[in-house]
Order: sequence, then C-alpha cells, then structure tokens
Amino acid sequence: MDKEENKEASVSISNNDTGTNDMEDDDNDDNDGKHTVVLGPQVPLKDHLELDKDDDSLRRWKEQLLGDVDTTKLGETAEPEVTILNLTILTPDRPDLVLPIPLVRDDKGYAFALKDGSTYSFRFSFTVSNNIVSGLRYTHTVWKAGVRVEKQKVMLGTFSPQQEPYMYEAEEDTTPSGIFARGSYSAKLKFVDDDGKVYLDMGYCFEIRKDWPSSA
Repeated sequence: MDKEENKEASVSISNNDTGTNDMEDDDNDDNDGKHTVVLGPQVPLKDHLELDKDDDSLRRWKEQLLGDVDTTKLGETAEPEVTILNLTILTPDRPDLVLPIPLVRDDKGYAFALKDGSTYSFRFSFTVSNNIVSGLRYTHTVWKAGVRVEKQKVMLGTFSPQQEPYMYEAEEDTTPSGIFARGSYSAKLKFVDDDGKVYLDMGYCFEIRKDWPSSA
C-alpha cells in the first residue's frame, strides 16, 4: 500500500480541546455505520470473478483491483474479514515498540508510555480475507481526565484479500510537553468499513511521562 496516498490524517495526541466533555458524548457523535447506503447483498468474491467474465474491460479492472489474490483459494464467504494484527510505535533513535492486539496492560493498567515532547508515529498491520473490504477507516479518540483532547478519523481505502499483511503508517507527530501534559490518558480505537461492519472497537489507557520507560 502506498504510504503517501493514505496520509489523509494522522493519529495524534495533543492538548487541543475539541469541546466534548466526556466519553459518552463522543460515542453519540460517532456516526460510523449509522447512515450507510445499502447497496444490496454482498456476493462472494469467487462469484464476482465469474460475473461479466467475457467483458475485457471489467476483467482487467478486476485483475488490477485483486492484484496477487490466489483465486484458487477463494471460498464461498461473502463477508470480508479484517484482522488488526498489531500497533507499532515508532520513535526516532529508539527500537520500534510492537504491541500485539488486543493490547496487554502493565501493572498500572497502561498499554504503553510515551515521553512528553517526543516525536512519534503509529503503524498498523492488518490482514484482509474472504472478500474485498470497501472504505476501511478508523477513528482514534483520546481523553485526559474525562475531557476529549483529540479525535482523528482516517480513511485507509479499499483492499482485496491477500495473505501478506497490509501496513499503514500515520504521519509523525509530537506528544504534548510540560507537567500538565503528563499523566494518564484513555483512548478508543475503532476500525469500520463502508457497510458499517466493525472489525475492532478497543479501549485502552496509556501514559505520558517525563522520561521514556527504561524497559522500552
């Protein structure tokens, strides 16, 4: 997947208050999947390939869309399946921190910790199987002390099934700095497609600290 083509937004953690004062209000504001256009029942990808197979232009378009899909292994399942494998935190001059999903909490209940005022980016790895997933996107919302401080909606695109994982890397950002920026944050990560199917809806907590954790 072309990294440059998918940088429509980035996952960031900032001090900007969006005006929403609690997590419940944010959930009510999230309309993912609630106003989708119904296009009719999905068709297994194997059946899609048989439709209009004598039309050269459609055949070339399907081949371009599917890429290296092994058509001999396609099943009869109509519903696409997206599995989010891991979240990687990338920071300059530090080893990549690969976190399997679901995230594992430490003794304090945090999934990870970041240093204040540090440059970082997130990278997601995910697989697509069974059928083409259309309009895959995610939202990442962050709260501090019950106040929403950031919400990002990122459109990833349309993906065909393949054995190798896809990867998406967000743009670099900088954590807020200073004593008031440090402390505990809660977050919610949600992946959904154009049909409103939710593939991941995960809440977690992280910490912004004065220094990097010694074990990271």
